[in-house]
Order: sequence, then C-alpha cells, then structure tokens
Amino acid sequence: MNKPTWIQRCQAGAKAGKLGMAAAALGILATTMAVPAAAQNAGWPNKPIRMIVPFPAGSFTDTVARVLSERLTKSLGQPVVVENKAGANGLIGVGEAAKAAPDGYTLLVTNSSSITINPQIYKKGTYSPKDFTPVTLVIEAPFILVTNPDWSQKNAVGTVPELVRYATQHPGKVSYGSAGPGNIAHLSFAMLNNRTRIKTTHIPYKSAAQAQLAVISGELDTAFDTWTALPQIKAGKLKPLAVTASKRMAQLPDVPTLEELGIAPFDVSFWIGMLVPAGTPPQIVQKLHSVAQGLAEDSKAKTALGQQGDVVMIDPANFAKRVAREEGNWTAVIQREAITLD
Repeated sequence: MNKPTWIQRCQAGAKAGKLGMAAAALGILATTMAVPAAAQNAGWPNKPIRMIVPFPAGSFTDTVARVLSERLTKSLGQPVVVENKAGANGLIGVGEAAKAAPDGYTLLVTNSSSITINPQIYKKGTYSPKDFTPVTLVIEAPFILVTNPDWSQKNAVGTVPELVRYATQHPGKVSYGSAGPGNIAHLSFAMLNNRTRIKTTHIPYKSAAQAQLAVISGELDTAFDTWTALPQIKAGKLKPLAVTASKRMAQLPDVPTLEELGIAPFDVSFWIGMLVPAGTPPQIVQKLHSVAQGLAEDSKAKTALGQQGDVVMIDPANFAKRVAREEGNWTAVIQREAITLD
C-alpha cells in the first residue's frame, strides 16, 4: 500500500480539524441553549411581576391580593404590581392570565367561582382549570345567609324554616343577590332552592359589596354574604339565619348551619388563592408558595387576611386537589340546575 503524501496528510488533518471544530461548536451551542432556561430560573425575578386580579379595586379578592403583593415585593426584591382586570364575572382577567407566558412574571389572584365554575357555565369561556398551576390557597370561608332586618320582622322570617315557609307561600317574591350570574353565591342559593323546593328571584350585581348594600338598604330581601358582613351583623344592619359550612362559625356561635337545620348535604365554602399559568417552572411555583406562606406568621398580614376568612395557606399539591374536587362537585349542581350563560 502506498503511503499518503505530505499533501494528503495535510488535507486529512485539516478535515479532521474541521470536524473537531464543528463538534466543539455544536457542544457550545447545546450548552448555550440550555443555559437561558436555567439562568432565568436561577435569576428569577429580575424584573417587576404583574399580579392580575379579575375583580375591581376594593373588592374582596383585591383586598387579599394587595396583602399578598406587599409580602411578595418585600421578599422577592422586585415590585409585584396589582392589575385589576375586572369584567364578566372574572372571565376577562382570568382569561388574560391563562394566555400569559409561564415564566413567573404573571400571577393570578382570584376566587373559587372564576376557576371551578365559570369554565363550566359560560359558553364563551376561553380557559379551564388546566390552564393554571395552583400556588397557594390563601383563605377560605363559608357563606352567611343574611336578610334585611326590617323585611325579616315585617314578614316574620327569623329562621331558615320561616324563610322556606314564606317563599313557599309567595313563589318568586323573595329576592336574593350575588356578585354576578354563575357566582358561587348564586349557585349556592340555587342549591338552597333545589333542596327546599322553593322559588326565589336572583338579582345579580357587579360585586358582593354591592349586593350586601342592597340587602342593607332593603333593595334585596336576602343573600349569601361573605365575612365582610360580620361588622354589619354586629351593628344590626343584617340579620344572620345560617352558615353554609359543616360547623358553626366561631364569630357567630348562635347561628346554625344549614345542615343542622336538615338541609343536607350543604357544606359550601369559597376561597381566594394564587395561581400561575400552566408550565411555570416548579422552582418558581415553590418559591412563590414559600414566600406567601410567611403571611401566616406575619401578625399584621394575618390580621388583615383574617377579616376576609380563615388563613389556610394550602400548598400547591393540595390546592390542586381542592380545585379538582370542587370542579366535580359544581358540575353536578350546574347540570341539575341546567345553568348556562352566554
């Protein structure tokens, strides 16, 4: 066999060198492609974070979001800016959050209705619970069935059985309000109607606060109200008849549960929690939960949140299970009541 000439050896060496350089270049490229995602997670956050609240400023959910944003801003070292995207019973804001990049720079603070109920009853809905990763369930609370005191006295409605009796005798005459069609308070009253076989008239408002004021003024007869009703109950502006939890509220020890009154099962509570777009890195989800969890140890923050409900700070995994369970429970109610909205 003839030995390769000097020129042939040089050409072969050059070819090998090019292949080596190409391999090295590919290796460098692969490394640089892998770095941004890891670097982004490691350096997160390095810019302001937006916190979408799908309800008006000053609303129940907004109050919780403001406490959360203050805590996150101090702990993460970047501004967490609340953006109120109200409208369509939460559909607008939640829909916008669902389309956001899953990079940890868009957070959603919302209530249970917008996640577990809206996607099932709104035909034009643009999202589902699967579009989000739960971070932490902040607070939960039962509803309080309240009436206007003057209306109660005039019509001898001081208890739930008396309310049922009156509504039975006057079909469609009893009015109740909620923060909008399909809201959890609306569906809870639909459940009450179904269980007691009464007919009442639903009047939707833009917020729970407006519905509460309507009951106080006598514009409405009754409603399922939130914990914000407690000062009004204490002042005698609202009359409590029952609570929707399986046990009595410590703040209202003399007010029975609906289950105690024989309307069972009736264990309903609502929650407010923080979620992020599905696909957000687990490290970011866990970091957000860990920081938010500190609220339970912050006396000032806990006091502020405690005016809205029980501070629970449920972790991502159990929060996800809660969402799935409630979605199934409300499916049964929605199908039974044949509730659909445009």
